[in-house]
Amino acid sequence: MNDTNLTTTTEAASATEAMEAAEAAERLIAEFRALPPGNDRKREIITELDANAQALPFLVSVVADPGEYDLARVESATVLRLWPPADPALRHEAGRALLSALRDPEEDLVRQYAAMSLAPYTDDPVVATVLNTTARADEDPLVRDSARFSIEEAHRLQETGAGGP
Repeated sequence: MNDTNLTTTTEAASATEAMEAAEAAERLIAEFRALPPGNDRKREIITELDANAQALPFLVSVVADPGEYDLARVESATVLRLWPPADPALRHEAGRALLSALRDPEEDLVRQYAAMSLAPYTDDPVVATVLNTTARADEDPLVRDSARFSIEEAHRLQETGAGGP
């Protein structure tokens, strides 16, 4: 097999994988939306969408929605920390969604995970400022600690060059 055939085969395999990932994401998102608000299957679906780049816009919407199931929001925040979007616009939107969750006065656990998940988004000056303020002055000590963790993680990511856009 020559290099041209190998490249074509690799590209075809990548396209097939992307299509399968998109189909899986669509199926799981439809199932998620059909479930009642507090159903724990929602959290399970989010974990099944882990590392599926096709699902990132959906995960951003889940973490930003204060009416959504809190454990689904926590899982979404975790996935967004581990797999920040490569697309700059979606990355910006994800950072702002996490900030929105951080400001949710009703959900302490969601706030903790949102704070912990902001490290990959500190290239946005608003995120960096809010995270620093949260680490110093939030009323909830667990949210403060999560923000401090995120700041340390952001420094580590900057030093290693990992997690950048």
